Amino acid sequence: MKYMLLINAAATDEEGAAAECGVEDWMVYDKEMKDAGVWVSGESLADLVTSTTVRVGRDGRRTVTDGPFAETREVLGGFYVIDVPDLDVALDWAARCPGARGSGSVVVRPVAEFGA
Repeated sequence: MKYMLLINAAATDEEGAAAECGVEDWMVYDKEMKDAGVWVSGESLADLVTSTTVRVGRDGRRTVTDGPFAETREVLGGFYVIDVPDLDVALDWAARCPGARGSGSVVVRPVAEFGA
């Protein structure tokens, strides 16, 4: 079963990286996932200031705003999609994620399978 791991960071350093882990931590984690055969895909997202938000009103008009509009201190920093037997295994991989350390968190959600 496929699960998406959504990586949220609350604290970042001056370069926008998660404060509790370094690039090496991510490289090790990526390799572990690939070596275990559970990695499907994953990406790190560009800095939050590069985002654009689109909303479409009931009248069909779209509103485009620079940056996100979220009243939260957590920032979505990236994601992984993994293919594992069950939720317990997905939670284990989430707990090993460098993004889950300290002020970060990893949200685990099953990928919906329509008509499979």
